[in-house]
This record gives sequence, C-alpha cells and structure tokens, in this order.
Amino acid sequence: MTDVRLLGPAEIRDLAELLDVTPTKKLGQNFVIDANTVRRIVRVAGVEAGDSVVEVGPGLGSLTLGLLEAGASVVAVEIDGRLARQLPVTVESLAPSAAGRLSVVHRDALTVTELAGEPTRLVANLPYNVSVPVLLHFLEHFPSIRTGVVMVQAEVGQRVAAEPGSKVYGSPSVKAAWYGRWRTAGTVSRQVFWPVPNVDSILVGFERHETEPGDEALRARTFAVVDAAFQQRRKMLRQSLSSVFGDAASASAALVRAGVEPTERGEQLTVDDFIAIAREI
Repeated sequence: MTDVRLLGPAEIRDLAELLDVTPTKKLGQNFVIDANTVRRIVRVAGVEAGDSVVEVGPGLGSLTLGLLEAGASVVAVEIDGRLARQLPVTVESLAPSAAGRLSVVHRDALTVTELAGEPTRLVANLPYNVSVPVLLHFLEHFPSIRTGVVMVQAEVGQRVAAEPGSKVYGSPSVKAAWYGRWRTAGTVSRQVFWPVPNVDSILVGFERHETEPGDEALRARTFAVVDAAFQQRRKMLRQSLSSVFGDAASASAALVRAGVEPTERGEQLTVDDFIAIAREI
C-alpha cells in the first residue's frame, strides 16, 4: 500500500504531546518508534493482504499502520480513550486509502468477548503488565484466531513458549499449549521503544491446534489442576494437588489412574498429562 507512511520518533513524540499522553507503567505503555521493527513484526507474523487482524494496545498506531501497509484489515482494541479517538485520525492522515480497513474498540481488552468480523490473526505489542492474561483471554474467546505474533517482555515470552523440564516452564506454558504450538521468534532491542523500557523484549509466535483437546468444562478443570501444581511447584504432585482431590491419598490414586507418577512435579508434565489428570476430577 504505497500511500501508507509509518511513524518515526519525531511523529510519536508529537502525537504524545498533542494528546498530553505520558506513557505509564500502570498501562504498560512503551511505544515503538522504529519503522523497521514494525515491518519485521508484520513479516514474522506472515500478515498478507486481505487478512483480518486483531491488535491489542495499538497505542499511537505504529504497528497498526504496518498492518494496514501489508493490506490487512485491523480491529484495534485500546483502553485509553485519548488513544482510541486519535488512532482513526492518525490513520486517515498517514494512510488515507487504508482508513476503511480500520475499526477501533475502546475497551479493556480483558472485557472484550465479541468483535466485528472474525479475526484470524492476533498481532500486538502487548502491554507488559497484562500480556499473558490478554493472550489467554483472546484465545479462549476468539476461536477464529488461528495464528499470531506478540511482542512481550523477554522472560514472559520465554515462559509462554517453554517446554516441560525447562526452568521457566510453568502455568503460562501449559495454558498456552492447550491452544496451540508456540515459538520464540527473535529479540527486540530496547532502543526501538519510547520510553526505553528497563526490560528486554521478545517476539513469540503461535499456531493454533486444528482442534482443542476438549470442551470448556475440561479446559477449566485442566487449568485448575495447572494452577494448583505450580502454586507449590517444588512439591510433589500428590501434595500440590491434594487441595484439588481432597487429600494426598486421593490425589495419588487419581495420578496413578491418569498414568502420572505421584512423586513427579508440575514442571515435568506435558499439557496432555495435565488433561489426563483433569479427567479424573
């Protein structure tokens, strides 16, 4: 899309000043000021003309413009009223022919359960303080989302994409694995943000499973088992899951029936193991 212009450092600061926006830690706001990074995210996400993309936390519009440049339609979910009102204005100015492909939803992303159309991709620079809850919320409520790439704090991204047995494998890893296959897709320099964050960032990509492992009831039970197992991650499962099954003896019996050693710990189990345990509740 030849008439799309991306935002640079000067435009970002001018927009922030115009709107009297001071990036806040509370909302996890760090704005991307580098057009090459924006195009890299769009490329890694495999966005093509005609795709329907949902973006969470568009901020001043850096990534939104990159997605529109690639020919996608974008539903942008923004909690900050000033930013939500400005985004269509910015797009009309910098990408006039693409303005019709943007719709803005002024809501807290964690309360959004319906969107116009059916987005097939999630591409976002997620606010660092709520990145995992937002990710899981959108995968739960929008089965049309089949693939995506998100930029998150490095340690959070590594945790989400971790395999069993890894030191950083935990509750987010298992819950993410319920929905699909995950991979880290490269680091992002701190210098491409304004303000410069005091943490490193990483791209995390996912492909959704063709079918989910079970229905909503099984998912809820599985996630409850996961939470219990990692709440006391150093304890053996027969102890950490005693609250779920009533006592340690009942937990041990359920684990044996599920084909899991009661002396294992949560960090050693795959999502399939947790599902097998949940079926015993």
